[in-house]
Amino acid sequence: MEMSDNVYANSGITADGGSTDSNASKNSYEDIYANEDVLETNVTRSHKATMTSVSGMHVTGIRCYRLTAVCLGLLCVLLLAAIAVLWVKFTTERDQLQSSYTNLTIERDQLQTSYTNLTIERDQIEKDRDGLQKKLLEIAIKQGWRYFSSHIYYISADKKSWSESRQDCRQRGADLLIINSREEQEFINITFGGYEAWIGLTDESTEGIWKWVDGSPLTTEFWWEREPNDYGGNEDCAITGYRGAGSDSVSTWADYPCSHPVVGICKRMLNSK
Repeated sequence: MEMSDNVYANSGITADGGSTDSNASKNSYEDIYANEDVLETNVTRSHKATMTSVSGMHVTGIRCYRLTAVCLGLLCVLLLAAIAVLWVKFTTERDQLQSSYTNLTIERDQLQTSYTNLTIERDQIEKDRDGLQKKLLEIAIKQGWRYFSSHIYYISADKKSWSESRQDCRQRGADLLIINSREEQEFINITFGGYEAWIGLTDESTEGIWKWVDGSPLTTEFWWEREPNDYGGNEDCAITGYRGAGSDSVSTWADYPCSHPVVGICKRMLNSK
């Protein structure tokens, strides 16, 4: 009996069929389940961590997408605002240019109208002037004047000194004759060649410096041979139609004493008063 107990004691089984290692076995099973729980817990935590990481990445991606969308939206708003500002500016400048063009067109039309009216007035004035000149010429011819190249000429009937002859011409609205061309000199010779007559030429102020009555210098000369000679030191006024020159020469000027009595030739513009 004692031997049996020992056998059971060594085998770890009790006499009633139980086992002395039940507690140990129980503890071993508990350790296995505990290890399984630990393993399961670790796996679960790892999975959760992975899921959490994926979820975090997903949330981060959504946030980046939203931020990008917001930025693009703001950029679109800014672009639209810039386009709107540029459009308003363009429209304003276009309207201003259109207004300026319209004003310039109106001014151009007004200027064209004014120009047309002035042209009509000018033509009318020229027509009236031509009519007046024609009437003046008719009156002048009746009074003894002669016409040549927009001027009229008159020879006095009385013989006077150079200064008296000039005064007579000025009373007629003219002055002593100023000759500017060969054609005019030829006209004078043909029309008044039968007379020695004063012309508006003198060197009374400075000997040898001949000037016309309007102060202009002598540039076109028709002196007879060896004239002017200042004979006797007292010949300071000029005549045309000098008898010694003959009728065939265009150069018929000579210097005479200013007090010498001869007729005078007056000249004035046709339209002068």
